[in-house]
Amino acid sequence: MEIPEIYKRKFTKEEINELPLQQYEGEIKLIDRKEDVSDAVKELSKCNLLGFDTETRPAFRKGVSYSPSLIQLATSEKVYLLHLSHIPLSGDIKELLSSPDITKTGVAVGNDVKELRDLSPFRPGGFHDLGDLARGLGMQTSGLRNLAANLLGFRISKGVQCSNWGRKVLTPQQIVYAATDAWVSRKIYLKFTELGVIQDS
Repeated sequence: MEIPEIYKRKFTKEEINELPLQQYEGEIKLIDRKEDVSDAVKELSKCNLLGFDTETRPAFRKGVSYSPSLIQLATSEKVYLLHLSHIPLSGDIKELLSSPDITKTGVAVGNDVKELRDLSPFRPGGFHDLGDLARGLGMQTSGLRNLAANLLGFRISKGVQCSNWGRKVLTPQQIVYAATDAWVSRKIYLKFTELGVIQDS
């Protein structure tokens, strides 16, 4: 697998900040009631590619950590936010995360999956790490923001990244930020496919 040299260069913060800012503007479904989980998982299970991310309340003291508060899954039409502050990591969610037939793609997915498995054990399947792929291709950009700038030509905001994801009611800014990360992950995967470095299954 090779990627054009143009995508191998390093981006400075200044270069990224000059790019147009984009965020997800499509439909967002916040799933925060147990009775809505089954229908959401049924819809997500019809997709063969999902953008994936999680959000966790940041810990600012040594030795303190928190469980993931949110799982974001982006389809071609909408983004689902599974709000783990309200719903459990149920069997049907874990079945979705275990399916080898559904590609779940994002950056640093290994850590996200580990934290979810600490919450409730499952056997992950179908996960593809965009950062690992980028590094394997010799790219100097492997974080989500840098990959978006490099491959998609726009920047995404990281303004609420370190906000309190453990709160019971998420702010509109948090909801859009969370949806954007999953949406961008899916778009980057599709761009890699377009470039021929991922075989479209």
